[in-house]
Amino acid sequence: MKKILITGCGSGLGYRAAIALARRGHYVYATTHTEEQAIKLNLLNKKYNLPLESFKLDVLSRNDRVKVLDKKIDVLINNAAIGDSGSVAEIDVNKFRDTFETNVFCPIELTQLVLKQMIPRKEGRIIFLSSLAGRSSIPFLSPYCATKFALESIGPSLNEELKELKDVNIPVVLIEPGSYATGFNQKNVSKQFNWMCINSYFKKQIKFLEKKQYDYFKLTECTYIDTIINRYIQAVEDKSPKLRYIAPNSQDIFIKIKNLLLKKK
Repeated sequence: MKKILITGCGSGLGYRAAIALARRGHYVYATTHTEEQAIKLNLLNKKYNLPLESFKLDVLSRNDRVKVLDKKIDVLINNAAIGDSGSVAEIDVNKFRDTFETNVFCPIELTQLVLKQMIPRKEGRIIFLSSLAGRSSIPFLSPYCATKFALESIGPSLNEELKELKDVNIPVVLIEPGSYATGFNQKNVSKQFNWMCINSYFKKQIKFLEKKQYDYFKLTECTYIDTIINRYIQAVEDKSPKLRYIAPNSQDIFIKIKNLLLKKK
């Protein structure tokens, strides 16, 4: 049994992973963006008697992040993330800043706080939720993709750095979900059309671009969520964890072939 803290458990993959890990006997701190989400999770916990405790931990709030100092944490899963969309040619650069703040900078700060207890104990595990979009970018979704590309560098760097500490066993792991039908992708895609239809280089192509992007996810999204939830479980429980856990396999193969073909161009 491990004590696991997961961010972003109010919905989506974080919610499903928190419940799945608790059902396997781990004690899960299922943290959420809002108090209301935490209350709902705690009510679920009461109903099913799970080893799960939920509380608000907005990764953007320093006051919330320091809550981890009061908890013994064996595994940190940096799961919380947001996305945004629009062309790099014209998108407000603050949309990039906001996405990096939530997806990259705050998880680094949270990780540093958790390592303050893990390093003296000489054991623990850090998990970052990356994405297959961090290995192959998607047009008009670069604010999100760029943050995941950043985690693809940060995770392995930290993993090698911690190996330099004598007798310290703190693996750093990446989970790379492909496209899943949680509603997250559609929410991100829709953000660009709030402003691109008013003033954009692509204004005349809005209807075409909108259909193209929604059709892409309609075609690629996997509805069987358990394939990626199993990767969360493996990333937590494997005695000698891999650097990357990927699902679904079909999308991983597609990305590898796509990147290979791009290299040959």
